[in-house]
Order: sequence, then structure tokens, then C-alpha cells
Amino acid sequence: MEDNFFAEIAQNRVLMATFLAWFVAQAFKVIVGILREKRFDFRWFIGTGGMPSSHSATVCALTTAIGLTYGFYSPLFATTFIFTIIVLFDAQGMRRTVGKQAEILNKVLDDIYWKGKIQEDRLKELLGHTPIEVFAGMLVGIIIALFVAR
Repeated sequence: MEDNFFAEIAQNRVLMATFLAWFVAQAFKVIVGILREKRFDFRWFIGTGGMPSSHSATVCALTTAIGLTYGFYSPLFATTFIFTIIVLFDAQGMRRTVGKQAEILNKVLDDIYWKGKIQEDRLKELLGHTPIEVFAGMLVGIIIALFVAR
């Protein structure tokens, strides 16, 4: 039974396209990080933010693969399309705003720290994506789904 389960998972083109899009987007961030920083940091592979948006790549691959597999007229495609729109707006909007707030709070913490009154952990600032990062992620996801899910 286990052999059938893994064989079926490996043959699921929707799942494979979705996973591959996420993996490619995250791997690209690692490559850019290595070239920029001249070192490897595993956190680049699992972290949020950066170019391209792996959230965008993942949901666009999922939605494209669903459309190719079940039809762009299907209720399943409609559901994943709406889900994708929400994730894209969240990746660029809400999460980016939270990142900007973290940046401002970190400046406040620096000011307080240098005056010797408090020492706090810094907040993660790179949470969301720029519109370009979201668009690049969309392209990665759609292109990968077109190759894998057909």
C-alpha cells in the first residue's frame, strides 16, 4: 500500500508542479544570496521575502495546473483562482506593511538601546514582497505548471 501511495503522489502533476515552483523560487533566492553575500545561509531556503516570491510561484503553479488538469471552467479552478488572488494581495500588501512596521520598531529599539534603557530582540523586517517580486513569482509558477502539468 505504501508503494502505491508514493507512486500516486509522484504522478500527481498538480502537486509536482506546485512543489517544483516553490522549490525553484526558493532555490533562486539561495543562489542570489550566495552570489551577493559570498556565503551560504540555509535560512535563505526556508525564509520569507525576497525575489521571486515563492508564495506567488506556489499558488500560481497550483492554479495553472488545476486549470490545465480540470479545465479553466471548473469550480476547482475558480476556487484556487480566488485563493491565489488573496495570497498575491497578501504577499504584496499586508505582509509588506508588517515588514515596514517591523523596520520602524527596530529603529525605535535601536534608539532606546543606545540610550541604555532597554535591550530587545530585533523583529524580522523582510516579510512581504514588492510588486516586482510577486510578479516574478507568478511567472515562475505559471511557466513551471505549463511544463509539468500538461
